[in-house]
Amino acid sequence: MPTSLPIGDLDVLRRLAARKAEIAATPTNCERRDLWYQHDAGTGGRPMVLAEFGGVRDHARPLDESVLQCQDPWARGVEWGLRAEIFQFEVLQDDHVVEPWVNTNWQVSCSDYGVRAVRQRPDNDGHLGAERWDAPIQDLDRDFHRLQPRTFSVDRQATDEQQARLEAVFSGVLPVRRRGGYWWTLGMTWQAIELIGLENLMLVMYDNPAGLHRLMAFLRDDHLRFTAWLESEGLLSLNNENDYIGSGSMGYTRRLPANDGPPGTPARCRDLWVLLESQETVSVSPAQFEEFVFPYQRDIAERFGAVYYGCCEPVHTRLHVIERLPGLARVSVSPWCDEERLAAAIGPRLVFSRKPNPTLISTPVFDEAAIRADVRRTLEAARGCRIELIMKDVHTLHEQPERLARWVRLARETVDAVH
Repeated sequence: MPTSLPIGDLDVLRRLAARKAEIAATPTNCERRDLWYQHDAGTGGRPMVLAEFGGVRDHARPLDESVLQCQDPWARGVEWGLRAEIFQFEVLQDDHVVEPWVNTNWQVSCSDYGVRAVRQRPDNDGHLGAERWDAPIQDLDRDFHRLQPRTFSVDRQATDEQQARLEAVFSGVLPVRRRGGYWWTLGMTWQAIELIGLENLMLVMYDNPAGLHRLMAFLRDDHLRFTAWLESEGLLSLNNENDYIGSGSMGYTRRLPANDGPPGTPARCRDLWVLLESQETVSVSPAQFEEFVFPYQRDIAERFGAVYYGCCEPVHTRLHVIERLPGLARVSVSPWCDEERLAAAIGPRLVFSRKPNPTLISTPVFDEAAIRADVRRTLEAARGCRIELIMKDVHTLHEQPERLARWVRLARETVDAVH
């Protein structure tokens, strides 16, 4: 199949792919892969360190679009993905692992629920900012009939054409495989507030608990129907390698797939990681979370092989509920979490997925002593736990993009001194 790309674009992509293949074979990269497997299995190794740069909104960014050389829009998107991986290895030098292939995914479409929120956003010149939305469901009893289960479709021809084009570009350099996901979270409360509003979600726990249970059951059933459709259509792929799982971690594990099917069996839900979280209910009591959220998340967890729980919510107050989830393997430890309390409760049985406060690298003063002290507090509070340090949700580096790589270096030095 011809690539239909300018020869210059093709040369850029192939050179970057060749560099990716070189990186994948380096001892450093192979060691990081092995450390992730040890980390997941609890068989030793050191705390893992990751840093994310995709959310930075400064004018000076860690990896800026100005580095792109391709002219074709499609080629520029592929180029960005390659350069991002190379940047992580060469500049950030965190524990991301580079694998020697190029991924593409099935082209799947999913409808809405028959209603749509009206969004209003200010002009923030490309930066993140506030927004408000008019929830389409104002009264659960009166308006519930407007909700419709989603419909799903896959464009197999377009998927085949995309893969064939990538194979033509990277022939003889990197293989191409189909691998990818279709959601970030199956936690459901995000969709619930999209439909009824955040304030209303809190109020109906008292004013209309039966209505809220009805909504959560609807969302659960719809999510399970989507996953069952993907499975029956053979559209799922494993996420047990350098896949983004949970709210920032990597999927390396030898516990998945389940290995209970014949050779060549397509991936099933029970072969996969899944993220569950409920950041939107951070203000409700553990008892309310247990009543209105947990039962529906548990039903989803039962379908999957391993669960990563949490994102920005402080889960220490509801761990006694969350730990009843089947397959629970990793827990997010946000900046608002009581590290000591959580570490004492989980010990080495669950991965302690720590998210340091990004304020430390975002404010005008870059205080290296404070950064070292912050990492040290985590390492000492969670001594004996399986720790991963993930710097994420970084939206500004105060126009000093080199700060992110410096944080990685400071974290590593502190790990070496304490571990």
